[in-house]
Amino acid sequence: MAKKFPKWIIALIIVAVFIFGIFRFYTGTYNKMVDLDESVSASWAQVQNQYQRRYDLIPNLVSTVKGYAGHESDVLTKVSEARASAGGVINISDDVLSDPDAFARYQQIQDNLGSSLQRLLMVTENYPELKADQNFLALQDELEGTENRIATERKRFNDTSKAYNTYIRKFPHNIIANMSGFEKKQYFTANSDAQSAPKVEF
Repeated sequence: MAKKFPKWIIALIIVAVFIFGIFRFYTGTYNKMVDLDESVSASWAQVQNQYQRRYDLIPNLVSTVKGYAGHESDVLTKVSEARASAGGVINISDDVLSDPDAFARYQQIQDNLGSSLQRLLMVTENYPELKADQNFLALQDELEGTENRIATERKRFNDTSKAYNTYIRKFPHNIIANMSGFEKKQYFTANSDAQSAPKVEF
């Protein structure tokens, strides 16, 4: 006849299996949140890389335009001021992603820079010699390509943030997220003036 296990051993095994199941669920969920959080950080770095690329193009672009349209000082000054404002906030900590106010300020500064560049390119329409300058054409192409890359990276960032935010808000993941300090990430919002690629008709 088979030997019967005492009830307390069976109860202990059930409790151990239950605790192990909870532990597996917690560690699996926590690790998934870490993976998603790292994906958001990587996407954020790519957005900043493209903003830095745009920032670095501006001095050459302004210098070239100034050579042909120096009396457009108001537009040139606004571009320089917008660049100066953006200078201190291009590459910043990804802590800003969990702070709605700081994120909104960051986006506004970048949007202002994009808008001022669009105004600069619109002014160049009035200068045929400038539009024919090979250096200007190369810079313009680079800037347009960069603006397109910015839009692409911002979309990727929003998609990655959405996947992360959705995961941490679902039950029961939200319990683990709250216990472990995982916070909702911000999204870039559309800005038709600042974030569309500059268009210059010839």
